[in-house]
Amino acid sequence: MSSQKHKKSPSTGLTVLKPGQTDYPSSPDAATLEAFDNEHPERDYWIRFDCPEFTALCPITNQPDFGEITIEYIPDQKCLESKSLKLYLFAYRNHGCFHEASVNRILDDVINAIRPRKARVTGEFNARGGIAITVTAEHP
Repeated sequence: MSSQKHKKSPSTGLTVLKPGQTDYPSSPDAATLEAFDNEHPERDYWIRFDCPEFTALCPITNQPDFGEITIEYIPDQKCLESKSLKLYLFAYRNHGCFHEASVNRILDDVINAIRPRKARVTGEFNARGGIAITVTAEHP
C-alpha cells in the first residue's frame, strides 16, 4: 500500500458529469456551469475551450445564428468542468439573443461559476446579410 495521502477526488460534488444520463437544459437559465478544485492555484496558467458549433436564435427573426465560441481563462481556486460547459452552450440553441449579449452573458456566467483571475470570451459568428461579427469580452 502506498503511504501517500489520498487527495479528494476532483469530481466530488459534480452532478452533470455522470455516466448513462444526460439532461439537456432548455435555456441558459436552466443550465448549470459546474467547477472542480484547481490543483495548481499557486500558478497562473491559461485554459482554453474552443466550441466551434455554437448556435443561438436571432431575437428578431428567430432564425438560427451559427458561430464559434472561445473561452480562455486563468483559474484561481476552481476550473470549469467541460461537460457542464458543453450543455450550457448547447442550451443557447433555442435562446434568442444578439451576439454581443450572448458573449457577455457567457463571460458573466463563467465569472460567477469559478471567479477566474482573468477571462476572455470571443464569439466569431458566421456572416448573415454579408457581414460576419466577432465579439470579445474580457475580465477584469
